[in-house]
Amino acid sequence: MGLIELLGLAGSVSLLSGWRLYATVLITGLAMRSGWVPLPEQLQMLDVLANPWVLGIAAFGAVMEFLADKIMWLDSIWDAIHSLIRPIGGALLALAIVDPGDPTWQVIAFLLGGGAAFAAHAGKASARAAVNTSPEPVSNLMVSTAEDVATAGLLALAIANPVIAGVIALGLLILSIVLIAFVGRTVKRFFRRTRGPDPT
Repeated sequence: MGLIELLGLAGSVSLLSGWRLYATVLITGLAMRSGWVPLPEQLQMLDVLANPWVLGIAAFGAVMEFLADKIMWLDSIWDAIHSLIRPIGGALLALAIVDPGDPTWQVIAFLLGGGAAFAAHAGKASARAAVNTSPEPVSNLMVSTAEDVATAGLLALAIANPVIAGVIALGLLILSIVLIAFVGRTVKRFFRRTRGPDPT
């Protein structure tokens, strides 16, 4: 696996950690345990994901996240709790993918992986908070299901073709940043309207 493929894999896994950390760890670990992902020498550190204890904890977390993400406002509480956990998870996964013999690349991977996971998490949390303002629960369920499908699909693509997955992950990262900016402007406008005109 060359540098471009490693970057694509690291970027995809980091971004997906910002959406579904536990599912990302679980699917990657199962792929390694079943032999779908033959690990090159520099990725042997990721073999820990195939450990039965890690898989069990990831499976439990994935089920809890799946259920919490389908319930209006509980999803936002879950996102708030994971505001630190997801970026750290994304950073550690990206760190595990790069060559351990190159400290420079390790620092770069850790910073970019954590940044990508945080941006994806913030974009997801912002979008879901906006969706939660809708009085009906169907839109929340639809968005959550779309995130589940996108996570599984992009992770499968990252395993099969890391370069294409990396390009898609970059596009989704840009979309996440745009979402954060859009929701931020919308919230500011909302608070300006509710405050009313300045009495002075």
